[in-house]
Amino acid sequence: MNPEFGTLHALLQRRLYLIADHDFRDVDPTGHLAALQQISELLTSEHHRLKPILPGRLAHFLQQASFSKALEYLEKGE
Repeated sequence: MNPEFGTLHALLQRRLYLIADHDFRDVDPTGHLAALQQISELLTSEHHRLKPILPGRLAHFLQQASFSKALEYLEKGE
């Protein structure tokens, strides 16, 4: 994986972790939603920062908010 994509990779992993954290969602639905919104904003910011160097497929996945596909793309090292 390109070292430039480390933050993007971490954010995508964090997003999946938050989505799967049903205990957090059940105990604090408002906080859970706020955390998901924050991750979405950070992903958008990171996408814009990296836009000039993103490979076409990765850029497409991020543009379409296909975050699971973007994470898979990064982890496969395509």
